[in-house]
Amino acid sequence: MNTEIIGVISIYVLTLALAYLLGKYIAKVFSGEKTFLDPVLNPLDNLFFRISKIDPLSEMDWKESLVALLTVNIVWFLFGMLVMMNMGWLPLNPDENPSMPADQAFNTVVSFVSNTNLQHYSGETGVSYLGQLILQLFQFISAGAGMAAAAVVFNAMKERTADKLGNFYNYFIKSCTRILLPLSFIVAIILMFNGTPMTFLGKDQVITMQGDTMNVSRGPAAAMVAIKQLGTNGGGFYGANSSVPFENPNYFTNMIENISIDLIPIALVFALGFYLRRKKLAWMIFGVMTAGYLCLLIPTLSLEMGGNPMIAKMGIDQSSGSMEGKEIRFGPAASAFWAITTTVTSNGSVNSMHDSLTPLSGMFPMLGMQINALYGGVGVGFLNFYIFIIIAVFIAGLMVGRTPEFLGKKVEAKEMKIAMIIFLLHPLLILVFTGLASYIIHLHPEYPWLNNPGYHGFSEMLYEYTSSSANNGSGFEGLGDNTPWWNVTCGIVMLIARFLPIIGPVAIAGILAKKKYIPESSGTLRTDTASFGIMVFAVIVILVALSFFTALALGPLAEYLSM
Repeated sequence: MNTEIIGVISIYVLTLALAYLLGKYIAKVFSGEKTFLDPVLNPLDNLFFRISKIDPLSEMDWKESLVALLTVNIVWFLFGMLVMMNMGWLPLNPDENPSMPADQAFNTVVSFVSNTNLQHYSGETGVSYLGQLILQLFQFISAGAGMAAAAVVFNAMKERTADKLGNFYNYFIKSCTRILLPLSFIVAIILMFNGTPMTFLGKDQVITMQGDTMNVSRGPAAAMVAIKQLGTNGGGFYGANSSVPFENPNYFTNMIENISIDLIPIALVFALGFYLRRKKLAWMIFGVMTAGYLCLLIPTLSLEMGGNPMIAKMGIDQSSGSMEGKEIRFGPAASAFWAITTTVTSNGSVNSMHDSLTPLSGMFPMLGMQINALYGGVGVGFLNFYIFIIIAVFIAGLMVGRTPEFLGKKVEAKEMKIAMIIFLLHPLLILVFTGLASYIIHLHPEYPWLNNPGYHGFSEMLYEYTSSSANNGSGFEGLGDNTPWWNVTCGIVMLIARFLPIIGPVAIAGILAKKKYIPESSGTLRTDTASFGIMVFAVIVILVALSFFTALALGPLAEYLSM
């Protein structure tokens, strides 16, 4: 077997093993059980609760949880705008990077608060060290908020009738201190020992092997890279993200970072099974997610390892695979694997340039973001999948002539309307804004927005809004995206696409939790079986195909057929 494929399989198997163990631990954290980190972290948690005057034992209903989530994000958004627009004169700026204009600051702060990390700037020249540290803080906050929202939904899914669903702030703090912080510390230490910088000194002057003198950016990179991967944030300390040797020095660090991307999203699925004591349900969800993931991964690996036929026509050897836009130290398989991993989650970091992928290989990451529920982001990945479960339960109930039920609660018109609105929001944002951008560029071809015309140029615009709506943050970087149009419109898409898809599932779960619990009987539609998993998979395929096939046909499919 090809050694590159062995590397990919090894990374995925290690991820699953670690995710299963982490899932047990997360379930204990959310349920308030004792863990081995309690003696160390209890004082830290209590300090936060004491300063903020929060009683972690005071339970909230779903509406109070959503108010808490929105309040946290509004406060940090305003603080972030203040820092980004003034960092030029603020401390920790040894390289004298300038402050951001309002539209770029808006895009950047929204991007990090929403767990998107779409970067219309180059990190080493566009942000001071203070700015990088603030953005790193936001990577903890956005990931912790998503996990807390998932914990609220987990609580609502228990087999009982309830109005109170735990304390959002308690879940939020513990997600940050008990899960994200310890894991980030471990990953950051590994990266530091492999050469990733962790310093507050400015640029260092070096002499290259050919005798040129150049200034090399450094900074507190290791800490930011760790949380960017673990929190499915993806924002790079450097402009070229994890393809830069300082962020991702070698194949070993590439393995560690790739594992980090998938680790918590998969672990949360297992945590659901342990928390609800419904392991079959967790395995059903994991099975559907993994089936979709493999449907995207396998053809992408094959295409990228097979080389680019257009470059082959130029007489350039493609026996090593399609290496355009890729790092030699990783190769095509590890690069393709990362491309799918980072887009089926809401991570968005890159170790190769997605704009250089062959047309169909570029389509599969887009498709992963358009589905936006195969593993997904920390917390919100499950919430997006929860919407598909509700839709599948409703359709299955109609097919067998029974009132749809999920975990002993009747799914009625109100919940179904919310689920459909949340599902339709994603294609609406992507397609409407891509259409608007296409129309404006048609009217003003002189605008320097696209470096590539035709089908690939359309794919660049489609990818940008798909990435924004999926809270992913990666891009087809042939796009000239640091303009008021892209900064403002992508910011709007990121805001809407982050918070409404959290509000919807939490609202559905809260409404269902209040309903009378009906124990399962012989006539109950079981949702933890392989047959129901196939039903959910079919619902995902049909709905996503109906929503996005036309747009994909105008972009990557048309480019492929024209080769």
